[in-house]
Amino acid sequence: VQLQASGGGLVQAGGSLRLSCAASGRTFSTFAVGWFRQVPGKEREYVAAISWSGSSTDYADSVKGRFTISRDNGKNTVYLQMKSLKPEDTAVYYCAARPYSIVVVSAMYDYWGQGTLVTVSS
Repeated sequence: VQLQASGGGLVQAGGSLRLSCAASGRTFSTFAVGWFRQVPGKEREYVAAISWSGSSTDYADSVKGRFTISRDNGKNTVYLQMKSLKPEDTAVYYCAARPYSIVVVSAMYDYWGQGTLVTVSS
């Protein structure tokens, strides 16, 4: 599976962005997908994840109620809708995939996209 993250950009605090993670590979619908983010000098941080079917989702406490993860297996794409953005959401956002079930540990994901930069100005 190859992943391509996109949709990052510069937005003011309180604004919204939608990230996309497009995947190649016929088995994408059997993979759980997670979003992580990283600020230079800090460890990669878990953001959200969605199961292979989309029936289960999970969020980090820091984004719960503001971010929504969804997927369209017909388009081989996972989305991260981000609302009420804060300056502390500024980071490079990565999507990652692993077979079937959601986990929050980055090391347990097998495939990674290249990252997309989100910058939230105050």
